Amino acid sequence: MTGPGHRHKPAPPPLVALRSASFAYEGTPPVFEQLDFAVHEGRACALLGRNGSGKTTLMRLLSGGLRPTEGELTLDGEAVPYHRKGLTRLRTTVQLVVQDPDDQLFAASVAQDVSFGPLNLGLPDAEVRTRVTEALAALDITPLADRPTHLLSYGQRKRTAIAGAVAMRPRVLILDEPTAGLDPDGQERLLATLDALRATGTTILMATHDVDLALRWADAVALLTPTGLHTGPPCETLADPALLRAAGLHLPWGIAVTQLLRRQGLLPSGAAGPHTPDELAALIPRPDTPTTPTTPTTPTTPRRR
Repeated sequence: MTGPGHRHKPAPPPLVALRSASFAYEGTPPVFEQLDFAVHEGRACALLGRNGSGKTTLMRLLSGGLRPTEGELTLDGEAVPYHRKGLTRLRTTVQLVVQDPDDQLFAASVAQDVSFGPLNLGLPDAEVRTRVTEALAALDITPLADRPTHLLSYGQRKRTAIAGAVAMRPRVLILDEPTAGLDPDGQERLLATLDALRATGTTILMATHDVDLALRWADAVALLTPTGLHTGPPCETLADPALLRAAGLHLPWGIAVTQLLRRQGLLPSGAAGPHTPDELAALIPRPDTPTTPTTPTTPTTPRRR
């Protein structure tokens, strides 16, 4: 018999979730019917699917930009009321950064743009300045504070848009294709920034078409397919050929290499496979350090006496 001291605490509700949610744009077939999807605290979740599969619609439903025609959106387990107070609470908890930063930037300078959200909350000037300073530092764009937004590079505009969301201090940050259009160095810098945000407690949901990025970055994935939404651990979900075909995706490089290594008997079945070329290189055994060869001695035949 389990004593009072051994009772398990109930799992906390997801930070934000859609419950039996349906949605259709006017005059079109439903995008979702009876959809259940939850974002749990502390996770890094990758959202994948074909163009037109509903990724952007799902993110807008989660952030309050769209309202389900049926079902509900919950925040900390409670249904979100779609009035001013309810939506303000939602949008200070969940922030969406759209794919094209030009759809989100409109102020004259970087600092002014980043300060827009906190100012709209009616915060004191000192608090606004603190939030802007912290957000600029988090996105590594402090030197750009006074730069006109129209003079920013594409990558700088992406970072500025994310900084504007970070200044709201959300618990959930939703990003629509944040690495799209960035060069490899820009992608790595952005991912390092997202990792730093996660370390401070921010939960992140990222829409992407990059299965390799999803495999190495996310700890949960959600695949939108014509048969519904499928969620699970990256190493399992992204290894399902049928699901990937339905989502219009290919097998991630890391999983393809892992399967090949196991078929060749080079990787034990329980061992984790590589996600990147560097991880593959680390699995390759290094040859022993060569030693100086010794000159073989010629055996001598005993002399006859």
